[in-house]
Amino acid sequence: MEKDSLLVLSGGMDSVTMLYKYIDRIALAVTFDYGSNHNAREAACAADICRRLGVEHLLIPLGFMGQYYKSALLSGADAIPDGSYAIDNIKLTVVPFRNGVMLAVACGLAESRGLKRVMLANHGGDHTVYPDCRPEFISAMSQAMETGTDTHVGIWAPFTSLTKGQIAAIGKELGIDYSLTYSCYKGGEMHCGTCATCIERREALLYAGIFDNTVYEKDMQ
Repeated sequence: MEKDSLLVLSGGMDSVTMLYKYIDRIALAVTFDYGSNHNAREAACAADICRRLGVEHLLIPLGFMGQYYKSALLSGADAIPDGSYAIDNIKLTVVPFRNGVMLAVACGLAESRGLKRVMLANHGGDHTVYPDCRPEFISAMSQAMETGTDTHVGIWAPFTSLTKGQIAAIGKELGIDYSLTYSCYKGGEMHCGTCATCIERREALLYAGIFDNTVYEKDMQ
């Protein structure tokens, strides 16, 4: 099978699952350093997994986002609210047009490498809060990328309609060790266990019937 794709790889559960599932198509994995609380820990996971799988990995700096954009995700652990994905708290973690910026950079890199598409691991649980994860955005951005490149580089986002639990179930079939991934929006040495991403991680692993060997600072209330 032709390796014709670039994967945007955060180092979290979803993009790591996509890497394992579609590894035969992925020529390059790219992690963006944009200054988020958890960037360093996720990036380390992404690099480690790519080494294990023999996939080329690049870390691309987007420091201007952390410097100029406004989001709790860019403002330290104390800015991250605890609790599940309720609109009133989790919308604080929106980084304006984050996926748009990353996809634009990934698109240029893909064309430079002669690759046909950029893969993104957005999923159904993101749609309510994050505008740049919604199907209509992915479709519009893909069209813009195809129009703006001579080789018509598009987006492939096969997890768009799936829940995180369904993605974890795919990972279970593939034998993925999710302890090698990182999710916590606070970015501590251990997962906090109380922010929305930690709660979502626990619920996804439970849904998939995967023993959760993640080390959390606090038990879920």
